[in-house]
Amino acid sequence: MPEMDIRFDEIAADRRYKILCSLVIPRPIALVTSISEDGLVNAAPYSFFNVFGDTPPIIALGLHRRPEQALKDTTANIHATSEFVVNLVDEALAEAMNITAIDFPPQDSEIAAANLALAPSTDVKVPRIASAPAALECRWLHSVNFSAERELLLAEVVRAWTRDGVMDDKFNVNFAAYQPVGRLYYNLYTRKPEVFEMHRIVYADWEKTFSKS
Repeated sequence: MPEMDIRFDEIAADRRYKILCSLVIPRPIALVTSISEDGLVNAAPYSFFNVFGDTPPIIALGLHRRPEQALKDTTANIHATSEFVVNLVDEALAEAMNITAIDFPPQDSEIAAANLALAPSTDVKVPRIASAPAALECRWLHSVNFSAERELLLAEVVRAWTRDGVMDDKFNVNFAAYQPVGRLYYNLYTRKPEVFEMHRIVYADWEKTFSKS
């Protein structure tokens, strides 16, 4: 393959999407549960998602509107209630997560379609998915609309829950028990990442060891 040097304002949006989603990998998946003002629980997966800070604890979601500019259910629900739950996705939850990505009508619940059970949250009214390995209870802080189609949503994590065996009392995660799934591009996902350890070097140690070599 040749070296590539691509100016983004000279290519179509779908090509920019393919480049970014193929290179920025793997991406964590937020299976977001939200609740409508009528009490219907919605679930939808997002891989434009990550943690952006710990003080305050902030997560970000990249939300997309429908072609006719109407809000999708998750966005509409969060705007209305200011609360949602990020359910992290493991291998056992992956197929159900994929079902929740179907563009169901607003009156249909993805929870029922994917045969998912719900469990109550503690600090928000939105329930979590009972089979998820971990869940983050969130409250909406701020949104930035970069275009008619795209919204960057920032939220504060007010509580974290993990399944038995996933995290110990020192907050160390057992990756073998967690088994997270990551998003690649198109229909591709990744699982069971190979883990290696690399200690961060402080400057004083680098100066003693490396600067004189």
